[in-house]
Amino acid sequence: MPNTTPSRTTDALLHRLSVLTSGPQRDALTAGLRGIEKESLRVMADGHLAMTPHPRALGSALTHPSLTTDYSEALLELITPAEHDPSTTLESLDTLHRFVYSAIGDEVLWNNSMPGLLPEDDEIPIADYGTSNIGKLKYVYRVGLALRYGRTMQCIAGIHYNYSLNEEVWRLLHADQHSTANAVDFQSDRYLALIRNFRRTSWLLMYLFGASPALDRRFLRGRAHTLETFDADTLYRPYATSLRMSDLGYSNTTAQAALHADYDTLPGYLDALAKAVSQPYPQYEAIGTQRDGEWVQINTNVLQIENEFYSTIRPKRVTYPGERPLHALAARGVQYVEVRCMDIDPFEPTGISLEAARFLDAYLLVCALDESAPLPPPAYTEANQNFGRVTMEGRKPGLELVRDGQPVKMLDWANELLAKIDHAAAALDSIRGDDSHTRAVATQRAKLADASLTPSARVLQIMRDKQQSFLDFGLAQSVAHAEYFRARPLDEAQTQEFTALATHSLAEQAKLEREEVGSFDAFVAAYRAYTLNRFSV
Repeated sequence: MPNTTPSRTTDALLHRLSVLTSGPQRDALTAGLRGIEKESLRVMADGHLAMTPHPRALGSALTHPSLTTDYSEALLELITPAEHDPSTTLESLDTLHRFVYSAIGDEVLWNNSMPGLLPEDDEIPIADYGTSNIGKLKYVYRVGLALRYGRTMQCIAGIHYNYSLNEEVWRLLHADQHSTANAVDFQSDRYLALIRNFRRTSWLLMYLFGASPALDRRFLRGRAHTLETFDADTLYRPYATSLRMSDLGYSNTTAQAALHADYDTLPGYLDALAKAVSQPYPQYEAIGTQRDGEWVQINTNVLQIENEFYSTIRPKRVTYPGERPLHALAARGVQYVEVRCMDIDPFEPTGISLEAARFLDAYLLVCALDESAPLPPPAYTEANQNFGRVTMEGRKPGLELVRDGQPVKMLDWANELLAKIDHAAAALDSIRGDDSHTRAVATQRAKLADASLTPSARVLQIMRDKQQSFLDFGLAQSVAHAEYFRARPLDEAQTQEFTALATHSLAEQAKLEREEVGSFDAFVAAYRAYTLNRFSV
């Protein structure tokens, strides 16, 4: 039976684009918000992981709004404000890099998703957030991650792209569809529709933007694998796009593998995650929560907290101080989505290009406006398998995926998607009065015609041409980007502004620690009880 979904969904997409671009509120379509979180390991000049503490000149990793750490003390996270145009977002990201380089001496930011040369797993420094109860909780959570997954995997880095549509867009669609849902529920439902479409088609992003086809042999710590030998120190897959997003990188553990998030309804999603953060898991129970009187994980459940769930995309809502993410979603609905599968682009100093961001905006708009079928377990599994296949062999000639249970050539499906994305790009450009989105889509279409243009292919070709190992390639790119930022220091006013922000964040942390009330044991007990008592979704 032929698959008629593409034409049917394109009709819905074109209708909604028309509704949003033909009225007096058409500017709302370009008035959403874009934020970027970029992770980067600090490394020494020779590519080894920096073992130095988070630089004090960057402020407090606990309280600074823009500069923090992720898993390791060496894994910096740069967080931009949310802006209406990704060009402004990327300017903020560039500025953050320039300030960081003023504070890290001879160290370099590793501008690759797969890490450089790491010490032994148990020597990788876990991020330290001080002596306040919340700071200690963040540390214990990371100790738990180390016990569950190992520290090495936590050193993989990426780009998170936060995307929202202006609420006027949802109001217009709500009226057009004569929906009986209230505004909050309608908006949440449409964001979940975006997520379902994303889950089915985000393999396309891996093909177009995946940039981690190789890794250092030592990263695997002797684990079994199916990689091939590139050189004495480097393993790779000839057609891989993103080993970071494959089973070798963000692999789901046995505990997480059984966790299927329900993206059909918000109550279903909340229920699945709430169960995971409250359901004990035997292997973690065997570890326990304390060793020799020291906390080693927050709890023994499938997930210690909801953010432990490794997902390529998350529904999000800005939280109030002390509020859990699931509580915020339950109380006020979905506000934006966080796209988490983008590799760091080793050819871009900031790790992501404006062109990539423009393409993401057009692609995510299609995901948001297209019809979106439910994602029951078989479809969920099919989407995961397609995604995994493209991470490991996306550039393989003639590669086939599976759509609705039927084989389909990846390139045929990709060209269907690009045709839809063209419509979204044209709509955005008609409002902006330029062709920036259309050109971004054209650049990606060229990669479909010629796989050698993809970042993953370019990485391997440069390594071959220059006879570089993965570490040599990564260090050369990172050093070049370091020089780019160091050659453009911030002016005095910007430096003073960032210095003041860092100083203020340190004072905030000190105040938290000074005014702390209650023991850490009591704090953890209250934290866990809050989680368990608030969820009966």
